[in-house]
Amino acid sequence: MPVIVRRALSVLLLLGGMVLLSLSVAEPPPQSGTVVTLRVDGAIGPATSDFITRGFAIAAERNAGLIIIEMDTPGGLDTSMRAIIKHILASPIPVATYVSPEGARAASAGTFILYASHIAAMAPATNLGAASPVAIGGPPGPAGAPRPGGGGGGGETETPTAAPEAGDEAADESAEADKPAARPATPPSAAGVMEKATSDAAAYIRSLAQLRGRDADFAERAVREAASLSASEALEAGVIDVIAISLTDLLEQLDGREIRLDSGNVVTLATAEADIERITPDWRNQFLSVISNPQIALILMMIGIYGLFFEFTSPGFGVPGVAGLICILIAMYAFQLLPVNWAGVALIALGAILMLAEAFLPSFGVLGIGGVVAFIVGGLFLMDSGIPGFGVPIAFLVALAVFSALTLVAIGGFAMRARKRRVVSGREELIGAEGVIINVGAGGAYAHLHGENWRVDCDSALQPGQHVRVTAMDGLVLKVEPMAEALHTATGSTT
Repeated sequence: MPVIVRRALSVLLLLGGMVLLSLSVAEPPPQSGTVVTLRVDGAIGPATSDFITRGFAIAAERNAGLIIIEMDTPGGLDTSMRAIIKHILASPIPVATYVSPEGARAASAGTFILYASHIAAMAPATNLGAASPVAIGGPPGPAGAPRPGGGGGGGETETPTAAPEAGDEAADESAEADKPAARPATPPSAAGVMEKATSDAAAYIRSLAQLRGRDADFAERAVREAASLSASEALEAGVIDVIAISLTDLLEQLDGREIRLDSGNVVTLATAEADIERITPDWRNQFLSVISNPQIALILMMIGIYGLFFEFTSPGFGVPGVAGLICILIAMYAFQLLPVNWAGVALIALGAILMLAEAFLPSFGVLGIGGVVAFIVGGLFLMDSGIPGFGVPIAFLVALAVFSALTLVAIGGFAMRARKRRVVSGREELIGAEGVIINVGAGGAYAHLHGENWRVDCDSALQPGQHVRVTAMDGLVLKVEPMAEALHTATGSTT
């Protein structure tokens, strides 16, 4: 009997533990602590991704109960967007994306980030959508035609085209009828690459919508048709969770809400009385944001070329060469951060070389003009101008190319004039110098020139006070010839 009693007690204890465990899972304690806010303004790029990464790490150190990304963005780069989304999906802390203030937008890449967040919120008079991918690193296509390359959320297309639904025969026939007219404007290979990029982006945002239980149909239309919604329409369609007029209003509405993390844990937010800690970009992030601008990277590259060119043509300064090398390395690092077309970088470098050659070779402007053209074409191929915040305007390229050509020609002309000038120092400068004989004796003759006394040798007899001209130099002995003048009395030239 004692054995049976012990077994019964063990079973009761086990059942009691299971009940307590189930209660603890069903009613999680409120997730309190600090609320960390990260402000994202402007285009999403490498600097934004670095800032979000650092912000998430700080939030984990502070044991924050919620991370809020306050966003106002026209879109950005696909690689940076996906890096941010990976951090959101792996975050052990709930993440809320809040499109604010009023009048802000979460377009293109911002729509993807909004869908990936545990909580999607918007302020009144804001909008989201227009998430069609665009080309990166290729020439822009004609108006109304899709452009090749790119990735989901990389930016906005100028004229989005809707993809026909599967099974819609009328749409298929219409698309087939339009193909012959569209084929000459867009190469088949480019259209195929664009279609793959659009399908990939649509599948990606649909998977995010399914993960968060949000409207997947609008998500796909935002990619394929560049559809957009206002805040109220997004709330009604189930795209977002909350409309809040301010950050304080958002925290009050989120108080007590249960959030299921991707790890399976369920937390209850306690945000009504939470402390708010705002994290701002530090100097490193600000520097990264500046150099990751394609226009700044191009300017740094040209400054580096100017510096190295000046150092090679006029060696000895040191500062232009060192500064030029540093600028070129920073520009290469910036290009490595950006999804640039390296053929465009090569064309820009070729244009700079041709403009350099124009300063030395008598090509009657052919090399210079070719360099300017190669520079402009390379800048056009460098990145797509449709990506918000990462385009390279044609006016900027033309101005930079013309300025570079004039600068390089001016530096080259200065170097050529410097080479033709008479040497004013060193061994070569002594040839042709004039002096006065100060002493003639058994040990040889000495002349005074440039404040120094030199031993001289001459084919004819020399006399003190006689003016001579240096014709050659043999070691430390100067070869001289008498000047065709009357003998002069040396005054103050003896030692």
